[in-house]
Amino acid sequence: MIAMRGGSEGWLHHRKSVDLHKQPYDVLLLSAVILLLVIGLMMVMSASAVIAEHDFGDAFYYVKRQAIFAALGLLAMMFASSIDYWHYRDHVRAIAVISLLSLILVLIPGIGVIRGGARSWIGIGAFSIQPAEFAKLALIMMLAVYLERHHERLESFWKGLFPPLLISVFFFALIMLQPDLGTGTVLLGSAVLMTFVAGARFRHLFLLGGLGVIAFAGLIAAAPYRLQRILAYLDPWQDPLGAGYQTIQSLYAIGPGGLFGLGLGMSRQKYQYLPEPYNDFIFAITAEELGLVGATIVLFLFGVIIWRGFMIALYAPDHFARFTAVGMTSVILIQVLINIGVVIGLLPVTGITLPLMSAGGSSLVIILYGLGVLLNISRYRERL
Repeated sequence: MIAMRGGSEGWLHHRKSVDLHKQPYDVLLLSAVILLLVIGLMMVMSASAVIAEHDFGDAFYYVKRQAIFAALGLLAMMFASSIDYWHYRDHVRAIAVISLLSLILVLIPGIGVIRGGARSWIGIGAFSIQPAEFAKLALIMMLAVYLERHHERLESFWKGLFPPLLISVFFFALIMLQPDLGTGTVLLGSAVLMTFVAGARFRHLFLLGGLGVIAFAGLIAAAPYRLQRILAYLDPWQDPLGAGYQTIQSLYAIGPGGLFGLGLGMSRQKYQYLPEPYNDFIFAITAEELGLVGATIVLFLFGVIIWRGFMIALYAPDHFARFTAVGMTSVILIQVLINIGVVIGLLPVTGITLPLMSAGGSSLVIILYGLGVLLNISRYRERL
């Protein structure tokens, strides 16, 4: 690894040294991202056509919006990949302030827009942004700066682990005020993985995990709809037309897909049987139309992204780059695990999208921007 000197002089020396060793972007990571984007657009077009025709008289309404956001996301990824990653370190306070202000603004009636029972969006004309998505990147960069400077203290709970934990819980609390338990879970999970990689004791994280379980139980008990989701998860057929409906319809989509699927565009569940077929449950439609083969290809591509992300982190030139890469990759890993787990009935239903595939604006653009940061870090790797 490149040796780091102390102070600002050492960081400036590090910048100059890594700049002399730029390499091409990680081709496998970039290829997997583009392929998933293409598959995602194809599946959004198929999964949303019936609903879009019924609601807007235009079968291509959702896919046209998704194509616009995909184009914006690719531009954001190209932009992020061209900015040397250490600039985020210099501006992390500004990034944190903007993120926190947006999380507060979204809670104000008249500014925040309520969708699906959560005040999670800020409307801007015909479009809207979701501050919680930006908060993921902001928290990752804040923690990366802290862990770079204090990772050697992480064996101590109060001096090392407690400060990043407090920051993460504060972000989580603001997101829960919307409320958005799914996004908050991804945010906290990514923070835990970052601190674990940085050297936090497993014993401390295990105890915190126990406290987290108790806290989650309290959050579930405080909101009846969350308790209904848990009961539906345990036995969805107890309430097949209510809390268990989404899980049952998702399984009805996956089952008939078989090995090769019913064929692209031939889904039956998208005919307003399965809620959110082009969003949270797009993987179910993928399995129905493209079968086990298509679903496996999607999972393989996600596996490539996660593998390359952690490899980039492993061979990153400094701690800030390493922890940032771990955080970016962890967000994708956790979102994929939760989304797929929900779709196949292994986890309770929650509003987590499938990265790069589900229809959405803020989530797609932000995840592509984060991947652009990861691509930039890959240019300074020692070897891969």
